[in-house]
Amino acid sequence: MQLHNNSTKRLANGVEMPRIGLGVYKMTEPDIALQAISTALDNGYRHIDTASLYANEREVGEAIRASKRAREDIFITTKVWNTDQGYDQTLQAFEKSLELLGLDYVDLYLTHWPVKDTFVETYRAIERLYEEKLIRATGVSNHHQHHLEAIAAKANVQPMVNQIECHPRLTQFDLREYCTEKGIAVTSWSPLARGGLLDEPTLKRISAKYGKSTTQVIIRWHLQHDLIVIPKSVTPTRIIENFDVFDFELSFEDLKNIDALNLNERVGKDPDNFNF
Repeated sequence: MQLHNNSTKRLANGVEMPRIGLGVYKMTEPDIALQAISTALDNGYRHIDTASLYANEREVGEAIRASKRAREDIFITTKVWNTDQGYDQTLQAFEKSLELLGLDYVDLYLTHWPVKDTFVETYRAIERLYEEKLIRATGVSNHHQHHLEAIAAKANVQPMVNQIECHPRLTQFDLREYCTEKGIAVTSWSPLARGGLLDEPTLKRISAKYGKSTTQVIIRWHLQHDLIVIPKSVTPTRIIENFDVFDFELSFEDLKNIDALNLNERVGKDPDNFNF
């Protein structure tokens, strides 16, 4: 796979989604969020991943407008939160997100978590937004295979993206394989396991071999596994470092050694067992 700083993943409907994005979870201070997003856009990022829960959609929109970049050159993902799920509620939540962003459309809209009694109806609302051309692609987040199968039983348009927790301690191989078979692109959230892997000996050895940081090696691992990745940082040097991963390639052996770090260990909740 030839990767470069403008690399995209073609979704099932032909939309091109940038392979690296800036995650903006917990960026609740407006000035800090604006600075981080602006730094990312000024240094090659073309994908910003937000959510209504993050309370920074307004800042995402402001940063896009301040960047002077054409709207069509920037890919925006946002999500409907659990308490806003259901068919009508999701449509209303989307209107609010669009207003906060100050945009005419969103590139990708996701169900944030599969709330047991509403996630299928929530996705039906996302389908409607797609039909009305208010979003360019449909998707879900934190959905296991059985959630995707429940949606598929009723959907006219299948989810194009599933955003899941994924990192070397939680490789999610079976779910990734299923998504590949169904033409669903996978985005990795918490790709660095919330920093818990930065001192892992195998990763440190591999990073020394390539003259790269452990963080860069992990991000490159995601990319070479055909995953979209959304590392989060508010520190300008780290934002830039996280994007500087296109001048080296991990060997097959090193990819497998990183794969072998899997412990099926989560830093977030299991989508079958959450209460928020």
